[in-house]
Amino acid sequence: MRILFLCDNFPPEVNAPATRTYEHCKQWVESGAKVTVITCNPNFPKGKLFPGYKNRLKSTETIDGIRVIRVWSYIAPNSGFFKRIVDYLSYAMMAFLVGLFVKCDIIVGTSPQFFTAVSARWLSFFKRKPWIMEVRDLWPESIAAVGAMNRDTFSFKMLERIEYALYKSAKAIVVVTNSFKSKIAQNGIDASKIFVVKNGVDSSKFRPREKDVELLNRLGLSGKKVIGYIGTHGMAHALDFILQCAKKIKDERIHIIMLGDGSEKERLVEMSKELKLNNITFLPFVSKSEINRYISILDVALVNLKKSDTFKTVIPSKIFENACMLKPILLGVEGETKEIIESYNAGTSYIPEDETSFMQALDKIIDANNYIHYQQGCKALSKDYERSVLAGKMYDILNRTI
Repeated sequence: MRILFLCDNFPPEVNAPATRTYEHCKQWVESGAKVTVITCNPNFPKGKLFPGYKNRLKSTETIDGIRVIRVWSYIAPNSGFFKRIVDYLSYAMMAFLVGLFVKCDIIVGTSPQFFTAVSARWLSFFKRKPWIMEVRDLWPESIAAVGAMNRDTFSFKMLERIEYALYKSAKAIVVVTNSFKSKIAQNGIDASKIFVVKNGVDSSKFRPREKDVELLNRLGLSGKKVIGYIGTHGMAHALDFILQCAKKIKDERIHIIMLGDGSEKERLVEMSKELKLNNITFLPFVSKSEINRYISILDVALVNLKKSDTFKTVIPSKIFENACMLKPILLGVEGETKEIIESYNAGTSYIPEDETSFMQALDKIIDANNYIHYQQGCKALSKDYERSVLAGKMYDILNRTI
């Protein structure tokens, strides 16, 4: 089977779509498929090219048996709505043009952003090959949820029409949550062609380990109860709420680290200074190979999103990596994610953007009497969400679709 996969993020980028796409494609290559990924030159999240890369029209490399074609795109930081749209459109156009000359049996386009899926759909039309739409986030609904677009505008309604047309034309739809399947089916899409393949974790890369003492000492966190947020600092993550809560934490043993970059990072650093917080440390983006060192020093993994009905349907992928390293989850997300964490007893949750609820959950999760039980729950959770099993499930969907 020859698979053409369109995704604008791919390693060495380390965000959720890059990781999911790479780990799935690697597994498919091991299963005997020939996989080509068309992606951008790595620049996320700062909008700056990674060392060793140039924004050429086209370049090709091989990563773990995966043929990776990188195409030119307008590179912009993960901030500013108009610039990001131009970024997305430029990649989508280049991916379409280059994809016309790639031999394949099936095409996969992943969203967000769904201009990638538009390219996959048009490639399907011109190449007369089936295509699968992978939905990792509901666009444009998620844009409206963070206040970046008004639902009543012409632009929003037009994007909704495109979204519906993509669902209709796809031979199959792969979603990452049960909620996504229900929501798409409610819009009149045949539920029998919608398959759920959730995110997961490669347990060979994220294993329980002792705390990295050298790193703890370097950061001045030895002896602290470390609460860690690792990921994108964007509008959806409501990290300003966490800073407000940090101001009210009286226990001097507790220290919060925030690792990563994003459109809100600079504002959050300034806010921390204004609040005169001495229990928050901001850390820069690190490579994927370094992340488990930082997870190792955590006592608790923080996962937080804005309070929105839209985010009740998402499952942040970071819960799986942290659970795999036995780091209990302090969760500020409602809906399906909350159900997973609570069903496995892999941590505790609070009402998003509710300070009283956050403080109560924090006290509960650092209680030594609860902690060992949360770790046992993390172990069970990570076992059930092993990435290789999930990749195999999607591979079967691809086979059946052909």
